[in-house]
Amino acid sequence: MKAEIITVGTELLMGQVINTNSATIARELAKLSIPTYYQQTVGDNPERMFESIQLASSRSDLIILSGGLGPTTDDITKQVLAKFVQKELVEDEEAMDKIIRFHKQSHRPMSPNNRPQALAFEGETVFKNHNGLAIGGAVETEKNIFIVLPGPPSELKMMLEKEVIPYLKEKFSNEGTFVSRYLRFFGIGESRLVTDLEQLIEEQTNPTIAPYAGMYEVVLRLTANGDTKEECEQLLDDLEEKILSVEREYFYGYGEYETLLSITSDLLKNSGLSIASAESLTGGLFASTLISVEGSSQYVLGSCVAYQEAIKKNQLQVSQEILETYGMVSVECAEEMAENVRTIFGSDLGISFTGIAGPSPMEEKEVGTVFISLADGVETKTIELHLARNRNGNREYAVQYGLNKLRKYLLKKQ
Repeated sequence: MKAEIITVGTELLMGQVINTNSATIARELAKLSIPTYYQQTVGDNPERMFESIQLASSRSDLIILSGGLGPTTDDITKQVLAKFVQKELVEDEEAMDKIIRFHKQSHRPMSPNNRPQALAFEGETVFKNHNGLAIGGAVETEKNIFIVLPGPPSELKMMLEKEVIPYLKEKFSNEGTFVSRYLRFFGIGESRLVTDLEQLIEEQTNPTIAPYAGMYEVVLRLTANGDTKEECEQLLDDLEEKILSVEREYFYGYGEYETLLSITSDLLKNSGLSIASAESLTGGLFASTLISVEGSSQYVLGSCVAYQEAIKKNQLQVSQEILETYGMVSVECAEEMAENVRTIFGSDLGISFTGIAGPSPMEEKEVGTVFISLADGVETKTIELHLARNRNGNREYAVQYGLNKLRKYLLKKQ
């Protein structure tokens, strides 16, 4: 089974609208273990749309089109596809009733160009629109399955969830059960992770391993195929154990949408501990990141942005001796910042960030040198990093390393 996605809209080609639909569709297909081999974007032109459909039909089994189902004159996706598959378009009574009711309830007149939103392929599957008016549908030919979806993301996502995914599951139910699991890793690059797992990846058959590099991390999607969900889960358990026997140090969680922030925030909330931060190179970014999570007022007490030496000395009470002997970018300075911010704010934990974001070195230390300290009143632990990104990249990665350090601490305290 090869899938292809065609997104329709001149606004996509011109960059006026960001094309998120392709990613949404491909992600949902991947969950069903249907690989997307190709993606096309085409403008609202009937000739070019026809050519795109023709090309897709020659190389893909499942073709999903999104966009061009609305009420304007350039919304012609169904009409072009109908011409290609040689099917008639007919008005779906239920969809038309919904359109009429919508206009009556809105106290607005219904113009004739709203009627095409209710068009369906004669004798084929209709997909209801739970968030809008334009219906979608599926057309099956001897070689291909075509699916048409609306362009607005809120409508497309709901139609995928409520209509398309159940349709595809039923259509390919004879291919067995597919179960996917996502393993998330931080502190290791994709190339290193793939190299470490090279033998497992080369030998993969069932389950399969698919690596994805995120902004700060790497995700492995494991997908198993079997007769039952239980059989698939056992296959995934066995493969996961093999992977973690090599990479457990960098593994931090599961889930397609989990992040270091979400996992660490949950741990912090459940611990009942409070935290305050002292930030130099991160400039308040760590506190801002923590506070972006709903409910963070339960554990975040405050933050001190101590960017200049005088602020470290006067506000955070870092001793002159440490500043003169070791400098602002040092283990000693980071540890005193963490310990003192904890005392000043009266929090259970204090975390600090100091370093050189760039672009110039200082204190005879290279750009990307970072120290992160965590103090709990009993002991203070520090990590030293040497990051190699641009100025803001170094700051952002320092925050992620801070979250990971906090996560590991909280797990040990459970």
